[in-house]
Amino acid sequence: MYDVKPNLVIGFHGCDLSVRNALVNNPDEVRTSKQPYDWLGHGMYFWENNYERALHWATEKSKRGAPGKPSVVGAVLSLGYCCDFLDSKYISILQSYFTLMAAVYKAAGKKLPYNKDIPQDKHKDKILRELDCASIEFMHGEILRQINQDTSEKGFSHFNAFDTVRGVFTEGGPAFDGAGIFEKSHIQICVRNLNCIKGFFIPRKEIDFTGLLQ
Repeated sequence: MYDVKPNLVIGFHGCDLSVRNALVNNPDEVRTSKQPYDWLGHGMYFWENNYERALHWATEKSKRGAPGKPSVVGAVLSLGYCCDFLDSKYISILQSYFTLMAAVYKAAGKKLPYNKDIPQDKHKDKILRELDCASIEFMHGEILRQINQDTSEKGFSHFNAFDTVRGVFTEGGPAFDGAGIFEKSHIQICVRNLNCIKGFFIPRKEIDFTGLLQ
């Protein structure tokens, strides 16, 4: 009953300046990420209402040698049918698909992927989320397979493909000694159905509006 998110969300995507301009000028030409370590599976990623975190991510990527000038593009998003890991229901769904995936791997004599640290991450945040990505992509694949099977046999399916995936992450170490708040905590959105991106925009700089009222 409450599976479809009715509200619009502002998301920010960290990138270089040329990518930002290309998305604003050609919004139908969207590239998605399909890395094996994507935290929420494959799709286009946004920091939910978090411009500073998006810019920081782009800046850090530039420091590691990525070309271009760090920048941020904003987007208006409709989450649609969202696999929302802030909702216990969807964590349970993923757990059940992981159990199935583990059995498939075992039957095939294959080892499960696992989440890995990168050497330069002193906080050990498991930046390379290969197990999480594989589990989420397995879930999507099984749901699509069931939809296709149902549609072929019955003409309809009670299953639905997820439009988006949403998760909250604590990252970066405590904000101060003894804190339970972490420096890089954020909510991330992975858009699978690109129709959920209603438009891109160049974020404006904040102004002191009180001066305009005098």
